[in-house]
Amino acid sequence: MAKIKQKYYVVWEGRAQGIFDTWGECKQQVDGFEGARYKSFETRDEAIRAFRMGHGAFYQKQPPRARPSLAPGLGPIFPSWAVDAACSGVPGPMEYQGVDAQTGRRLFHLGPIPDGTNNVGEFLAIVHALALLKQQGNSTLPVYTDSITAIAWVRRKQANTKMQPTPRNAVLFELIGRAERWLHDNAFSNPIIKWDTQAWGEIPADFGRK
Repeated sequence: MAKIKQKYYVVWEGRAQGIFDTWGECKQQVDGFEGARYKSFETRDEAIRAFRMGHGAFYQKQPPRARPSLAPGLGPIFPSWAVDAACSGVPGPMEYQGVDAQTGRRLFHLGPIPDGTNNVGEFLAIVHALALLKQQGNSTLPVYTDSITAIAWVRRKQANTKMQPTPRNAVLFELIGRAERWLHDNAFSNPIIKWDTQAWGEIPADFGRK
């Protein structure tokens, strides 16, 4: 039986943006997503170059977005921000942070907060980053995260957590509500991109506790 050749899938516009190794992962981001822009490539290098070029190079009817300058080599886009969360237990004490993806300089940090989860922390971190960028008038800087779940929650403007409210996590639910209201009340165009851990290593915002 002939071996199926590996393909790589670029998603420029979808629930999550980035490069995916399987059609199944790509389909989750684009199926039913209005205005989805995606394409398959034979090699990872081709996919990375295409992602950087933007969908305008492949969808001629769609003008390409203005992009930040790119880092040399086949790595992440720079300048950019990266966010991550850490949680001891499920649920457990949770904290999150955002850093400059190129230099690692911490931009913000919150926690630990009792009875949280990683997905909730990632969701809050993305919204925190978007709110700060909007305050700064920066509508093009990419935000990287390694959580597809958190990206989907941001797109839906709702944290689909299964946590139940308790007196211990009341502060956390207040933060979730505030983040959801911000998403409903504010428009943003900053790309939210899945960090390619396999190709680039741990996300720069990682707490280093794995």
